Amino acid sequence: MSARKPASSEGPASVPATTPEPSERFSRFAATYPFAPDGFQIEACAYLDQGQGVLVAAPTGSGKTVVGEYAVWLALEAGLRCCYTTPIKALSNQKYRDLVARHGEDNVGLLTGDQVVNGDAPVLVMTTEVLRNMIYARSATLTGLGYVVMDEVHYLADRFRGPVWEEVILGLADSVQLVALSATVSNAEEFGSWLNQARASGVAVVISETRPVPLYQHVMVGQELHSLLAKGGAKGGGGAVNPKLMGIAVEQSQRQRNRGPRGYRGGVRRDLVPRRAGVVLKLQQQRLLPAIFFIFSRAGCDGAVRQLLGDNIRLTTADERDVLLEIARRHGAGLSYDDKQVIGWETFTQAFSRGIAAHHAGLLPLVKAAVEEGFVRGLLKVVFATETLALGINMPAKSVVLEKLIKFNGEATAEITPAEYTQLTGRAGRRGIDVEGHAVVLWSAAMNPRMVAGLAGKRTYPLLSSFAPTYNMAVNLVGSIGRERARALLARSFAQFQSDRHTLGRRRSIADEFDRVCQMLNRYGYLAGDQVREPGKMLARIYSELDLVVAEAIRTDVFEGLAAPQLAAVLSTLVYEGRTELRDPAPMPDTATRQAERALTVIRREIVDNGKKLGIEAPRTLDTGFAFAARDWAAGEPLAVVLEENRLAAGDFVRWVRQVIDLASQLAQAPGVGALRDQARAVVAAMRRDIIVMDAD
Repeated sequence: MSARKPASSEGPASVPATTPEPSERFSRFAATYPFAPDGFQIEACAYLDQGQGVLVAAPTGSGKTVVGEYAVWLALEAGLRCCYTTPIKALSNQKYRDLVARHGEDNVGLLTGDQVVNGDAPVLVMTTEVLRNMIYARSATLTGLGYVVMDEVHYLADRFRGPVWEEVILGLADSVQLVALSATVSNAEEFGSWLNQARASGVAVVISETRPVPLYQHVMVGQELHSLLAKGGAKGGGGAVNPKLMGIAVEQSQRQRNRGPRGYRGGVRRDLVPRRAGVVLKLQQQRLLPAIFFIFSRAGCDGAVRQLLGDNIRLTTADERDVLLEIARRHGAGLSYDDKQVIGWETFTQAFSRGIAAHHAGLLPLVKAAVEEGFVRGLLKVVFATETLALGINMPAKSVVLEKLIKFNGEATAEITPAEYTQLTGRAGRRGIDVEGHAVVLWSAAMNPRMVAGLAGKRTYPLLSSFAPTYNMAVNLVGSIGRERARALLARSFAQFQSDRHTLGRRRSIADEFDRVCQMLNRYGYLAGDQVREPGKMLARIYSELDLVVAEAIRTDVFEGLAAPQLAAVLSTLVYEGRTELRDPAPMPDTATRQAERALTVIRREIVDNGKKLGIEAPRTLDTGFAFAARDWAAGEPLAVVLEENRLAAGDFVRWVRQVIDLASQLAQAPGVGALRDQARAVVAAMRRDIIVMDAD
């Protein structure tokens, strides 16, 4: 069911109270698809026909992107430009390929920071940060912009990257129609009400909670697959729990208390806990493959692949095996023998040819690309993945298996949330291929079936703003619209909107936070009241969590005299974040880099102290853990040597090198950096080679 939600009375009166009818234009557009559009798609596209924006909140795999693609189609029909934004580069690459297939290479371009493809095309796919930077730079590329699609807009809640979404929404010209596509959230109406206020053309809200492919919930106990819910229970949760599962749980609890007889370990019946190979074979027998197994650790994913190899599991036919080997050969063509040795290419291809693979951020982008291609083509049967696979990459399966319902959330081991459960299991059921999807939770000693049913049925996960003014944001806003208009703009943010609605009487004022940031910038000489000074123009082009630290380092010549490999090492301390908080500081490669890192630490400490007096949150600390790897790569060392000597996962290495390149590129383009411009360009040239430019994501 879909519903037009009434806009807040505080929003513009231009939004009608009744659903508009689809147009002849939409009929022509819909005819290009092999399936008939759903009601919510028709409704959302009708609002676009009337000149409004639209927020579409719907489950994973429901077809939200059809609405975004209609905005693309409307732009091309009208001779306007459309920017299609995604939260991560992998999604941008995937969407670029999809749109090229529909509209041709001449009409579609790609801008992701590390690569520019057909940058003058009428349809541009990009990460949200790229569009934010273009808005601040008043890029000529935005001339004639008629539509902006913001895919996965619920990323707005992300602590570190979420503010970018609000910056874009607030900074777009009034003439632009916004298409915001979101996973199902419980406060979509609230978010839509804010969008309706923030955008002059108005934003209608269309919500669908109906999955196009129904989802059945199961628990696997031993070698048996049980329905989670009693007969007649809702497919997506909310019904009574299967009494047989409750009986098993009660028996398990009693045996744990009684510390059962021989054959039980600590009272736990070992035969109730499914073996991984047994789960795979059961799903194959029940025709429930392909499946994604979500395991919340990279090592666990890689270990699962090795385990199935050890159990001699083969899931492919001879023909499928040959095609998979060709895919692997094509994607790995640029790897040297040593590269293949260090990343375990032989093990990967052996498992891959059997229809088995892992997918996580520690893999090389080209390996992930091969896995994604093999899975989308229906050749891979089992993929062991971390939750990063649930972030919007189009890899739906017939079944999703959750081995555990707990994970490390960055601070502690905790149960997954209902939102996470819904996002993960939402990958089950391929529209146009499957008539139903299946979510399978594996039995464990601590399992409570009622808790699982609660995860499956709960729908209370709100979208909360993480917006806060930054130094870079402040100089850009003051430079483009002046301080008073900037204060007024920030007062219209979603963060302020939520604060006003949900607090009584420590309410939060985004404009006051902006004032404190401006006071800091005045103190350091980047602003002079309502004017941006020369150093501020340089800061305006530095998009980093440590933006003011970087700018102060440039002004005080911290980077002066460093060779390209040394500069790469020092820049890495400003972008790299190790995967654990329990780490000892790593050394810097040499005396010059050590002195530069110490100078950066002093600058940061001073900024923290001065900011604390104004109530400004401290920026994150420097991290020296990638300095040797950055230095070695910029010095020309091969991949195999860098990975072995620095004990890095290949995917992590590529990602952090690209982060260093991105910061160096910003320094090379920022005004007022002097001789540092050539040093930064040398870093970019030295690091953009080999694996870094292969299968860029």
